[in-house]
Amino acid sequence: MAVFTFEDETTSPVAPATLYEALVKDADNIVPKAVDSFKTVEIVEGNGGPGTIKKISFLEDAETKFVLHKIETIDEANLGYSYSIVGGAALPDTAEKITIDTNISDGPNGGSLITLTISYHGKGDAPPNQDELKAGKAKSDALFKVIEAYLLANP
Repeated sequence: MAVFTFEDETTSPVAPATLYEALVKDADNIVPKAVDSFKTVEIVEGNGGPGTIKKISFLEDAETKFVLHKIETIDEANLGYSYSIVGGAALPDTAEKITIDTNISDGPNGGSLITLTISYHGKGDAPPNQDELKAGKAKSDALFKVIEAYLLANP
């Protein structure tokens, strides 16, 4: 199994602690409120800490789909969080899992700097499909912007 790693960085006008609280600690409540296409978030295994698997149901192309999201680590002291996509619509057939390591730190003007490390754990040695990666990044960026807008409108 080959692992391909990518890094990304973005900024947000939302303060680091507020953003971390929304994306990590209160995501199960905030995401379905902020994103109309998200319907439910349910724990299918675990207690909410590392090792927990969540099933996130959403609408896409008028069809209900889901993704399985496994919490790898939670580092509240350093505003860090790691999870893996381990099943469902967001996991390409060529991947065992996709792990996203997130760190939030102080950004410009009281906002946040978000650093992401994405590890694509492929089946075999073939690199990930570039079109799938671009589509996944576009969806992730759009989701983040909707949540960010929700937080700015509901301080």
